[in-house]
Amino acid sequence: MSGLLAAIMLNRRGWEVDVFERVESELAGRGAGIVAQPELIARLDALGLDVRDLGVAITARKLLDGEGCVTAAIARPQVLTAWERVYRVLRDALPAQRYMRGRGLKAFAQDQNGVTAQFSDGATAEGDVLIGADGLRSTVRQQCLPAVVPLYAGYVAWRALIPERALPGAIHRDLFEAMTFCLPPGEQFLGYPVAGPDNDLRRGQRRYNIVWYRPADEANELRWLLTDGDGIVHSISIPPPLIRGEAIAGMRAAAERLLAPQLRDIVRLIDEPILQPIYDLSSPRLAFGRVVLIGDAAFVARPHVAAGVSKAADDAAALAAALEADDVRQALVRFEQQRLPEGNRIIERARHLGAYLQATQSAEERARSARHGIPAAVLAETAVLDFLRA
Repeated sequence: MSGLLAAIMLNRRGWEVDVFERVESELAGRGAGIVAQPELIARLDALGLDVRDLGVAITARKLLDGEGCVTAAIARPQVLTAWERVYRVLRDALPAQRYMRGRGLKAFAQDQNGVTAQFSDGATAEGDVLIGADGLRSTVRQQCLPAVVPLYAGYVAWRALIPERALPGAIHRDLFEAMTFCLPPGEQFLGYPVAGPDNDLRRGQRRYNIVWYRPADEANELRWLLTDGDGIVHSISIPPPLIRGEAIAGMRAAAERLLAPQLRDIVRLIDEPILQPIYDLSSPRLAFGRVVLIGDAAFVARPHVAAGVSKAADDAAALAAALEADDVRQALVRFEQQRLPEGNRIIERARHLGAYLQATQSAEERARSARHGIPAAVLAETAVLDFLRA
């Protein structure tokens, strides 16, 4: 997202921007549900991109107890969409000849006059600026900041997308048009509607996105969850087809014990769940001569803030504005000075919201849990960016 946003914004300002995507296949169809924050919609609209029918509009949130009764509800209008829906809007806005797939970055070198990217296929590319928008596993960040690595937060998320038409009628009527929470002790389950395959927003063709946060200590349970059937322990994440059946069975059994009856029915409909260990990542610097980090290559916050794509858009806008200056190096330093505090603020907020989900807690994190882990706070604060305007 950050790479496409930066390319589009810089292209509109007269830069010639090439995007190199390490994955060979088209990325449409990847990812799960996201919140289309008003700030993101405003950025897309300012670019002249079509934000009509960007996602599913809801107006309320509700909380279910273990018996399935609604114990709290608040009004909160939001647009909920799928990663691929926003990706498609951005991908279509970039000239096709500027987007190269299957070109993974191997290394880069720079001097006073420019920067050269070296790709895994032996090819090279030269430019005035190299923008590292290559996510959590960023090759650019690894070369610039080798000591900066993702920090496991102490819990995982089980995720899935359920076809709208698969939901029983009564559950659809009760839950589909709202963001619904259930809070077993030390855990959080939420579900909400998003676009269907190929960005389909027709009734009956949409999907229900679910996320279930569960504590898992790093040394034992996380390692067990990331171990496939051949005994291979995967780093950072595990591909969904390789998640062992006993891990999925354990998740399903926990749902029968802990979740509201309506949500148990939804979990039973999951075909192939995604397991997402939750990480924090904070870069102490963003500018390195003619090289810059943006998006998830720079900061990865826990999902509770739902700021990832909005932050990517703000990064891209700040970078495009900074590069109006003649001196690239000074422009990137100004970008860093602007965006570092914002990235750190989002990281800290996400840590506060997620502290009560961690397998282990410090005294400070227990205090955060007492403030942000109570049902009223979870309902009011999750996926809301009001704190950025405070």
